Amino acid sequence: DVQRGEKEKYKQLLELVKEKYPRSRPNPQPTSFRNVQAYSKEPVMTVSHLEEQKCGGDVYPCMTLRTIRIYSSLLSLFLSPSPHRYYTPAEKSHEQGRPVKQAIAGRRYGAEISEEVLFQLHLAPVRSRKSSALDVEEKKFPSSEKTVEHFSPLTEAMEREVIAAFGKGEPDEIMSSAFKLKVTREDIQTLRNLRWLNDEVINFYMSLLVERNKKEGYPAVHAFSTFFYPKLISGGYKAVRRWTRGVDLFKQDLILVPIHLRVHWALVVIDVRKTTVKYFDSMGQKGDKICEALFQYLQEESREKRNLELTFSEWTLHSMESHEIPQQLNGSDCGVFMCKYADYISRDKPITFTQNHMPYFRKKMVWEIIHQQLL
Repeated sequence: DVQRGEKEKYKQLLELVKEKYPRSRPNPQPTSFRNVQAYSKEPVMTVSHLEEQKCGGDVYPCMTLRTIRIYSSLLSLFLSPSPHRYYTPAEKSHEQGRPVKQAIAGRRYGAEISEEVLFQLHLAPVRSRKSSALDVEEKKFPSSEKTVEHFSPLTEAMEREVIAAFGKGEPDEIMSSAFKLKVTREDIQTLRNLRWLNDEVINFYMSLLVERNKKEGYPAVHAFSTFFYPKLISGGYKAVRRWTRGVDLFKQDLILVPIHLRVHWALVVIDVRKTTVKYFDSMGQKGDKICEALFQYLQEESREKRNLELTFSEWTLHSMESHEIPQQLNGSDCGVFMCKYADYISRDKPITFTQNHMPYFRKKMVWEIIHQQLL
């Protein structure tokens, strides 16, 4: 009952953000997607708060006053004056043509917000034994009614490595470097229990999924960066046209698109084989307009790269219902849920995990990122 109550409070937080800041980003550029426009006359609006700034011809994600105001206003609704400090990026870094660090303070320091503030907001889960009420909650999902999945426990050596990664050290110490990405000790700390995952951890994990799926027997997968969707919404197709240089999306089986919703992570999966665009949200929210925006992108990509039109009637756009996929029972595990949705889907496996697996997944992800391989 307590955990269901925490979930409801987190849901109210998401709704509050939507209502208070419904137009924090300009509408997407006008497009010529007749089918989708006929399907929905309302403009597609983003709910991501990633702000970007052009510096010397390169695009760097950076924090803005608007971001500060959003978090300040949001927290002031729940808290009395707090000593919690709001950080701004100390520097912008750029590696081989893509933004690497300092997405925004809200994401980079989401761990601090999660652990220090969520407890004050009463949004963090209570550390207690699994209750009978939680049993009932989990049995709602069809996947958990099937054979219960058993995971191999981490070895003592693995556990020691995870503890060491969570230990004290220089925040900027590089813990793993691959795929033109770097994960620091500070980034790894976001995988601690009750903390919010940041862009670096999620992008690195998505790259691990893509690398694994290059092996025989796995579907061909392309994963976009967490910065892709905000860039698409803010600048239209032209702004992301070059993101697929050397990649034919229509020769992939699956396309993964991480979506950041201010205080929440979700996932869109484009299944080219089944001509579907599906939205996966661990809070059961609808993402119909996000699916529409990404289908518009696919139409433009097909027209630009293949000189072919996609037929809207042949595609299915769907927001997964809360009874169709596992749901989080707290206010901090959305990023892990999103990563594991992507993991299972990229293996064509039924999604059988539950909230109880989150602490195990977090430690496992630490080891996988450090060793640059999936278990």
